[in-house]
Amino acid sequence: QVQLVESGGGLVQAGESLRLSCAASGIIFSDFRMGWYRQAPGKQREWVAAIFSGGSANYADSVKGRFAISRDNAKNTVYLQMNSLKPEDTAVYYCHGLAWGREFWGQGTQVTVSS
Repeated sequence: QVQLVESGGGLVQAGESLRLSCAASGIIFSDFRMGWYRQAPGKQREWVAAIFSGGSANYADSVKGRFAISRDNAKNTVYLQMNSLKPEDTAVYYCHGLAWGREFWGQGTQVTVSS
């Protein structure tokens, strides 16, 4: 019954921007720390960003200054604004939720950044 559904992925050129969305259902969204992970082909899944219900956020060094995570608790949605995209940002991006010792994952959305 819990679902995290990502959208907004696609193919863009280096330097362009993209905004990912993750719509959550089946959870009390405001109780969850939400986040984004990504996984490039042949690599381990990498944490990208996290945001608490009140809006405080943390970022991986690789995206700091370029990406911004935000959430709209009224819409049960978390976003990832990705600016100044680089080819190395190419990956499947996964939405993640954590609370009360439980965690949930979305199915992923592909982001491809061409040079």
